[in-house]
Amino acid sequence: MAKKLRIATFNVNSVRRRMPILERWLPDSKVDLLFLQEIKVIDADFPEAAFEAMGYKVCFRGEKSYNGVAVAAREGLQVRFGFKDGLEPDFSTRVAVAELPGAFKFLNTYVPQGKDISHADYQVKKRFLERVRTFLDREAVINMPFAWVGDLNVAPGELDVVHPENKKDHVCFHEEVREKFARVVSWGLTDLFRRFHPRAVEYTFFDYRTKDALSRNIGWRIDHIFANESLAARATACFVDRQPRGWEKPSDHTPLIADFEL
Repeated sequence: MAKKLRIATFNVNSVRRRMPILERWLPDSKVDLLFLQEIKVIDADFPEAAFEAMGYKVCFRGEKSYNGVAVAAREGLQVRFGFKDGLEPDFSTRVAVAELPGAFKFLNTYVPQGKDISHADYQVKKRFLERVRTFLDREAVINMPFAWVGDLNVAPGELDVVHPENKKDHVCFHEEVREKFARVVSWGLTDLFRRFHPRAVEYTFFDYRTKDALSRNIGWRIDHIFANESLAARATACFVDRQPRGWEKPSDHTPLIADFEL
């Protein structure tokens, strides 16, 4: 019988503030492997015991008030942080690589948002995406299951944002950054959500500043699970779980989940 695997990506926007959400959602989620972004906590203060109480071993790399990534798994994995490509910054609080040697590898990233197309951070964002592509060329293997997951801060197409005609100069939708993003994907990755929902208008990010954004379905699809064909061929579902975004004191993001039969 094929082994089932459920993975999820979730930008929690402060893991300590979101522990009530995680403790309500995670135990019943049937998620085997959870990728977190924007944990916003130094390593010494990460709530590791709370994850262990829910049956997960968690590896994390954070900093105060900003960034931070984590991997929570029911079974042990090898996890390392940063691109490790010899360039600076290494982005150890934005990049996590989780691997079960000989079985699969996952790249979890919190891609820089970019602030504004005239801001220096936008150039950092584009270079970050170029480094993701270099990572794939260097470390991903076509015939071994691989996925790029996380808050990727790019809406790939017009279905992925409300009123795309008004977003052309936005750092998450500008033509230039979408071209950079497409070049990464062209390595041989499949957008799993779109594989199962080609025309769906669903989002993973709902801005706090937009009144009733969730109920009005005003958001962005910027959290993604991209798989190589070796893994995509084993996918059985991929969907957005909107419920946690509607609970008390939520993150502005909500989980994206994918199921596989390995």
